[in-house]
Amino acid sequence: MTQSYVDNLPSTAAALLQLARLKAGLTQRELAERASVPTTMISAYERDRRQPTLPTLLRLLRAAGFDLRMRLEPYETVDQDVAILDSRQGDQWRRATSAAATA
Repeated sequence: MTQSYVDNLPSTAAALLQLARLKAGLTQRELAERASVPTTMISAYERDRRQPTLPTLLRLLRAAGFDLRMRLEPYETVDQDVAILDSRQGDQWRRATSAAATA
């Protein structure tokens, strides 16, 4: 059985942690020292072997010199996004054919 590409994507926490660490120019060991945690913990989080709690993730990101800001937004599904794009393209087509008919 084949795995899908999506199954191989890192979790949001793993991706955020690794991105913050790399942007800060830190090794896993340096980040672990700054956060006073074992290096194996950083490795496990980045490799999706473990999932940090939100407070732990925030602490690790701060140790890398970053802050995580979140906000609530209405949930939109991909189907809704496609429908919106389709309706916009339909509107453009109607305007174009209407303009061509009056010219």
